[in-house]
Amino acid sequence: MFFTGLFAALAAGYALYTVFENIWIAIACGLVWGLLIFNLDRFIVSSMRKEGKFRKELLMSIPRILLAILISIVIAKPLELKIFEKEINGELIVMDLQQRARQEAEVKARFTSTQDSLKSEINTLKQEVQSKTMLRDDLQRIAREEADGTGGSKKRNLGPIYKIKQTNAEAAEKELIQLKVDHENRITSLEKRVHQNDSTLMAEIAAIEKAKVNGPAARIEAMSRITQQNNSMWWAEWFIILLFIALETSPVFVKLISGKGPYDNLLKVEEHRFATIEIEELAKINAEIKERNSGLSQMEREYITERLDAALKSS
Repeated sequence: MFFTGLFAALAAGYALYTVFENIWIAIACGLVWGLLIFNLDRFIVSSMRKEGKFRKELLMSIPRILLAILISIVIAKPLELKIFEKEINGELIVMDLQQRARQEAEVKARFTSTQDSLKSEINTLKQEVQSKTMLRDDLQRIAREEADGTGGSKKRNLGPIYKIKQTNAEAAEKELIQLKVDHENRITSLEKRVHQNDSTLMAEIAAIEKAKVNGPAARIEAMSRITQQNNSMWWAEWFIILLFIALETSPVFVKLISGKGPYDNLLKVEEHRFATIEIEELAKINAEIKERNSGLSQMEREYITERLDAALKSS
């Protein structure tokens, strides 16, 4: 029982140190927890009575055994975390990176649709300018070929056909110039919004609080992930739990299988002495009350006597 309490104090101290990161608080709370477990174990064992009736004693010991198993699991878990601290620290780094990546992905997801919409609109405007430029170039080429006789009517002159084609080319040039003016202003505004969103995105990513994953819950999760990935770690974890279950339940089993000894006889004698003293004191009090009320009428005395005797029997 002493060593169980000692292990409980160490386990609680380590667990609370990961929470408060203060060694004095961890030591104080660990000692309190260790004393609590020690006294609880002592009560579990000392409260078991040996009467020579194994089946009855076994039934009475079942709640105590279940409580002992629960206590052993609570004690074993923090010590497991300390024993496998190096492996857990490696897994915590992986969990920290995964959490960081998940937070960044969530931030980026809020900007993705807006950025894609802006970039799509910019590409559309640029394609319109490019299409208009290609149309202008084609019209200029057609007019030039009409002028030098390499295309169109195949007659080298600056006649009416050339003038019509040149007019179309000049009109396309004016439309292109106006389109560039309108679209460049719009493209500049959209690109500015894209840059602003990029700056906001980077600022929010940089502002993500990178709290180190190092609490008890995170360590338990890391331990769970390690045991799922590694069979040897899984067996090691269960061996530790079973060891503490054996340590915690062994006093109960020893008490259960042991024979009735002098301690049990002395305890029975003390309990009987206490019971007889209680009966004696109750009888004295009843006698005093009867004597004090001797001056009452017979009916009243009979009523008081009947009630006192009934109370004495029920006790």
